[in-house]
Amino acid sequence: MGRPLLLAIDQGSSSTKCLLVDDGGRIVGRGQAPVGQSTPEPGWVQQDPAEIWDSVRRAVAAAVPEDRAGDVVSVGLSTQRESCVIWDRHTGEALTPVLSWQDQRTEPLCARLRAAGHGDTVRRISGLPLDPMFSAAKAAWLLDRIDPERAKARAGALVVGTIDSFLMSRFGGEPVVEAGNASRTQLVDVVRADYAPELLELLGIPRAALPDIRPSVGPFPTVRGLAPLPDGVPLHAVMADSHAALFAHGAFAPGPVKATHGTGSSIMGLMDRAATRDGATLDPGLCVTVAWWLDEPVLAFEGNVRSFGSTLLWAADLLGIDAAGLAELAATVEDAGNVHLVPGFNGLGAPWWDAGAVATLSGMDLGGSRAAVARAALDSLAHQIADVLDSVRASGVSVERLHVDGGPTRNAQLMGFEADMTGVTVARSGTEELSALGVAHLAGLTAGVFDRQALADFDRGATLFEPRLGPEAREDKRARWRRAVARSRS
Repeated sequence: MGRPLLLAIDQGSSSTKCLLVDDGGRIVGRGQAPVGQSTPEPGWVQQDPAEIWDSVRRAVAAAVPEDRAGDVVSVGLSTQRESCVIWDRHTGEALTPVLSWQDQRTEPLCARLRAAGHGDTVRRISGLPLDPMFSAAKAAWLLDRIDPERAKARAGALVVGTIDSFLMSRFGGEPVVEAGNASRTQLVDVVRADYAPELLELLGIPRAALPDIRPSVGPFPTVRGLAPLPDGVPLHAVMADSHAALFAHGAFAPGPVKATHGTGSSIMGLMDRAATRDGATLDPGLCVTVAWWLDEPVLAFEGNVRSFGSTLLWAADLLGIDAAGLAELAATVEDAGNVHLVPGFNGLGAPWWDAGAVATLSGMDLGGSRAAVARAALDSLAHQIADVLDSVRASGVSVERLHVDGGPTRNAQLMGFEADMTGVTVARSGTEELSALGVAHLAGLTAGVFDRQALADFDRGATLFEPRLGPEAREDKRARWRRAVARSRS
């Protein structure tokens, strides 16, 4: 046996990534496997559950050398959130596609529930607005098609779960779900970290079809079927991907806020558990969620942006270039001027939660350029983060520093603009795979490889970007952005 190793599996929207981490917290191995998605109808986004499981197996095999497989003492799992699938409890066979968190097919159901006056109740209990992003409406939609009378669901023959629960079901044992992921289903009382009977009844989801909620440190089933790992390696940590990224940044107390730059974006920070029972002190555009559960459930505020990195891909395709070319083109102009791209491709998320918003490109004139459009696409990312932080501050919550991670953060121009638009120091992580690293840290903590002081003392290699604009110049740009958002929402 060599030095102990930790394996982190991060199953995301477009790929599964794996990190192999040693007992000093250093990354010593990587693996990745892509995952596709399909859009059979406008607004529908779904994935193949078998392909997701296969991507996990391929990423593990790529990350773990056969001669070191026996040194892996602990596994951590982070996953995309809110995506929902149903499988057979007895055979493990997936019975539906995975409805992605990006999927909008359940907006009519959410609209009916809002019109019936249930929106405030759902938000009070779950901490989440009635929106198609969350799992509950997806679960109802799927059950309506394979078990409309709910007979199988009530009998416990079906399991309705998120991606973490589905992957753990591949290891055997009774169905379980990690508390942070469960809090994103919109079926859970966020303060109690347990299913809320009122929400189950409202959405028509039988409790017998749901996995049991577990703390982020388990107990979970041991892994199997992940060659070259031997069967039986402990699964010591499970986290939702955005929550794991917050953990990796070392944001273990209120004050620091992180913004993950992925397909969408999650802007998240811890909050005082005693501050509010139901989020009433928070801006209604923000969510309350379970960040993680070690000794007890820890709550966080969050703003979810639907179109983030996907905006850059869309703009690059529109301009006939790739993502790197988009960044180079944007760098040729100092400012986008009055040109604004509001990426309401599937409506707008936080802090607006407006499913009726549309994507708009505004402010163009005959002198408009491709470079201005490229710059506007990049700028939209910073403005959307600033929108959420404005709501955080309006709630009386301080923002001390913005920690960022994800592929787009490599763009220094974007990082500087985010510092300018948010008015706080931006700390860019030295590692892109923050979700995987965070769950590796928690797995190592649970296994006794690290202690809490060691986690706090890790050198995270952040690069800092300071605000350069004064308050008046910042507000001028923000006001023009808000006018563009208003056009998108009209």
